Amino acid sequence: MVLRFAPSPTGPLHIGGVRTALYNYLLARKHGGRFILRIEDTDQTRYVPGAEAYIIEALAWCGITFDEGPHVGGPAAPYRQSERKNIYAQYAHELVERGWAYYAFDTEEELEEMRRRFEAAGMVAPQYNAITRSYMKNSLTLPPEEVRERLQSQPYVIRFLIPRHREVRFYDKIRGWVSFHSKELDDKVLLKSDGMPTYHLANVVDDHLMQVTHVIRGEEWLPSTPLHVLLYEAFGWEMPEFAHLPLLLRPDGGGKLSKRDGDQLGFPVFPLQWKDPFTGEVASGYREKGFLPEGVANYVALLGWHPSGDKEIFTMDELIQEFSLERVSKAGARFDYEKARWVNQQHLRHKEPRVLLPLIEPFWRDRSLPPADDLTKEKMVQLARERAATLPEVVEVIVSFYLRPALPLHDKGIEKLQPPVVENLPAWIEQLPSAWEKSALEQWAKSFAKALGMGIGKVLPSLRLILTGQEAGPSLYEIMEVLGQQEVNARLEGFLAVHGVRKRV
Repeated sequence: MVLRFAPSPTGPLHIGGVRTALYNYLLARKHGGRFILRIEDTDQTRYVPGAEAYIIEALAWCGITFDEGPHVGGPAAPYRQSERKNIYAQYAHELVERGWAYYAFDTEEELEEMRRRFEAAGMVAPQYNAITRSYMKNSLTLPPEEVRERLQSQPYVIRFLIPRHREVRFYDKIRGWVSFHSKELDDKVLLKSDGMPTYHLANVVDDHLMQVTHVIRGEEWLPSTPLHVLLYEAFGWEMPEFAHLPLLLRPDGGGKLSKRDGDQLGFPVFPLQWKDPFTGEVASGYREKGFLPEGVANYVALLGWHPSGDKEIFTMDELIQEFSLERVSKAGARFDYEKARWVNQQHLRHKEPRVLLPLIEPFWRDRSLPPADDLTKEKMVQLARERAATLPEVVEVIVSFYLRPALPLHDKGIEKLQPPVVENLPAWIEQLPSAWEKSALEQWAKSFAKALGMGIGKVLPSLRLILTGQEAGPSLYEIMEVLGQQEVNARLEGFLAVHGVRKRV
């Protein structure tokens, strides 16, 4: 089994492209096959500097690796179609010799005139097809001598000769049997006048030469597949199995989730941050938003594919074992950012704090947090990760209790304090346990509440506000344990000093 992912370097890799690459990767790995990255850059007018490097980096970050490609080499090199230019011309000319293609010499002005005639006749989509080719300038209508002369003296393209009155059928592993009539197809250009192939020729030739057995791609390529089927027939090559993935939809279901939706909908549509080399505009990425790569890969896998059971959280190895094309839906999949956050949160909770430390470090620095040793940081992360969905949120939870609260407390905070707690706080500072651990601190707080004749549920919120300035957060006992006795004492005494409370029990 050989699969490939063949993006065009025309900009950043959309999250839908990540899904296509992921499904190809999962199937290849499940069956012990080869997985190839091929850069389809035949349209040099749309080439964007830095896009290829971005694609490779983005896929690597998502945990998607390749056996062959421009960055790793391989037996079918080169893997950029622009570097394979000389390969395609011979196949295009071979099709002419076989009677499956022809030379066309029409100028832009003549093609434009043909389009005007179509429009004047009420045709919505002008086509160079079985009807129009009969009166255009091509090797089907011109004398052989003139064809030979024109081939030597003027630019030309090679067009595929779509057969008339043909039903083109193929089996799609997601959609079942699909059928197109040849009257719906036009004579696509295979080889352009500059000698570069179009996508259709290069795609089929490369898939054949690279021995690709399964083509998994987005459903937007479904209308092109009849031509590809005919190309395989024309060459006499064995055809790969096709699977066309459902569209990735906007959250409201109102159309395809596109690159233009990046940041406009309140969430990234790219795996990594992208800076447009022409405009300087920056689009956000999931990595920079603090998502884990395994969280992104896990959520993307669920966009149109349904596991066999109720389980939704998978490692990459588990996805490889579970994945099958038979469980990919035909219907479009709505992108749900909150679900993506939830999936990422589950992966975050299963990460060891020591593993998360280097990942949160950039966000720690951004907040200018006070220094702390790694052991203390690990304890903080252990507390914070349960209440966070992304890496920056881990830091924000830490900030909520690690930074000393601003004093004096705002009026609303003061109003929420239980007066008996504040009035009796000095005595209870002196009774803080010497054994500074969670169980002892819990006993201290419960004794405090009992002495005041109050439930612990009424005491803890006041203590939390005094110590952290926050009304919610991780376990207060664990926060106190992490902060240490000296810091807890300083915060309690600081509160009393600012608010001027010195009443003893």
